[in-house]
Amino acid sequence: QVQLVESGGGLVQAGGSLRLSCAASGSILRINTMAWYRQAPGKQRELVAAISSGGRTNYADSVNGRFTISRDNTKNTVYLQMNSLKPEDTFVYYCNAVGKVLGFMSRDFNSWGQGTQVTVSS
Repeated sequence: QVQLVESGGGLVQAGGSLRLSCAASGSILRINTMAWYRQAPGKQRELVAAISSGGRTNYADSVNGRFTISRDNTKNTVYLQMNSLKPEDTFVYYCNAVGKVLGFMSRDFNSWGQGTQVTVSS
């Protein structure tokens, strides 16, 4: 019922920047937390950054000071500005959103995007 569409991944040299976007659509009553995760093949997905509906943020230690998460609540969109990229930032990045859907019961939702590849060359 809630779909997330990511964009902005690609190939960049070390030290460069990329900006990821993720737009949520569907029967959304409200979105509480929006977040970015990343995952390498065969590895567990890890949290990169998260932002609450009120704008409170938290970051993984490995990206703190280099990445910035933000959101536009009017567009149900979350962004991840990635600066000073390193080869070890090479992952598939996934968007996540948690909230409530429209409807009589206002059920919870927890939705994921399809993933976008970020590759940082040395």
